[in-house]
Amino acid sequence: DYRRYYCEPCHQLRDGFGLFSTLTVSYDMTFNSLIANSVSGSPNGFGATANGPLCVFRGPYSDSEVLKKMAGYSILLVKWELVDDDTDKPSRKNKFASLALNRAIEKAERMYPEYDEIVGEGYGRLVEMESEGRTDPAGIGAEFGKYLAEPLMDIIGTEDGSLRDLFTELTAAVYVIDAVDDLDEDYINGTYNPFLAGYSEYSGSSEPYRNRDAFVNGNLYEITNLVREVMADLQKSYSLVRKKMEYAVGVTDNIVMHGIPESAKNVIAGTGPAKPGIRNSLEARRARNRTG
Repeated sequence: DYRRYYCEPCHQLRDGFGLFSTLTVSYDMTFNSLIANSVSGSPNGFGATANGPLCVFRGPYSDSEVLKKMAGYSILLVKWELVDDDTDKPSRKNKFASLALNRAIEKAERMYPEYDEIVGEGYGRLVEMESEGRTDPAGIGAEFGKYLAEPLMDIIGTEDGSLRDLFTELTAAVYVIDAVDDLDEDYINGTYNPFLAGYSEYSGSSEPYRNRDAFVNGNLYEITNLVREVMADLQKSYSLVRKKMEYAVGVTDNIVMHGIPESAKNVIAGTGPAKPGIRNSLEARRARNRTG
């Protein structure tokens, strides 16, 4: 079931936006597509794609309008994440990704200008919050998530509050986990991290930052408590949305109740990275295909 919803968005991307667009397939998109398709009652009668080097060339198995719109929305998310990454730290990888995805991005902009505007506003607000030096990662993630949730509500065709909360709190949870995971990278690169911005506030010390492990171990209670809170909010919203899903509940149960908390635990323990972000999509696609 998971593979169906990992592979089908990939086929939708290729069909609607070209071969290079399939590089943007992500765990976020898979989860959101699964929830959106199940809650909206869109067609579920498509099979799983057998793994293989040429699977990316296959056409869509489903005629779901929800999945078609999700493909366009995901392209716009990539566009703005690349813009955000380029603002933080320009790189050749980002420039190559932007060039490779240029046609797909332009098409998505034409097809879904309202989604493009909302997501752009969300990333603009994120930059503002980071420029302000805010030190509350859950609050930053939730406010950012409200923007990202709006196109999803339109795609599904609902104003359901619990569904909006689910998408918002998922963004908050991912933002918190990524902030812990990226501590060393952000410190070395000089890029914003809410934990680093509030270093003295969290550590209660004037000593300089040493490394991720020292910071996490010194603030283990505060960090684990924060992660526990965002997980509880996410799971509470999911429990309400779950009642409205028509299929694939077992898959989403596994993701929300086991997968995401396990990922958070591994990040805190330093035994495994968080899921790959869009900025790592070019080098992480093969690993994601193995897990799918």
